[in-house]
Amino acid sequence: QVQLVESGGGLVQAGGSLRLSCAASGSISIDAMGWYRQAPGKRRELVASITTSGTTNYADSVKGRFTISNDNAKNTVYLQMNSLKPEDTAVYYCNADYLDHHRLVYLEGWGQGTLVTVSS
Repeated sequence: QVQLVESGGGLVQAGGSLRLSCAASGSISIDAMGWYRQAPGKRRELVASITTSGTTNYADSVKGRFTISNDNAKNTVYLQMNSLKPEDTAVYYCNADYLDHHRLVYLEGWGQGTLVTVSS
């Protein structure tokens, strides 16, 4: 089973920047990692994802402002968030699609979430 440890959330003023990190560990092989977010009263939504080969996908609302990257050797994914807006305020969750080496099946894992608050 995968363990996902997130870091980097916090409080920032509108227009500012934050960088989130998520490290995956366990007897696994990562297929793809990504970030989702959930604002109060809203559904969880995809922010960005990246495969181990580097293919990325972004929500329209963050294109041009957020950049996802990874370090495959460290099983770590990063989310650089620039030009933050109050509507970016949410709990951000790390997500991983991975092969479990013990059960030899593909599974999905989630981090515990990190709060990002953007003040106006």
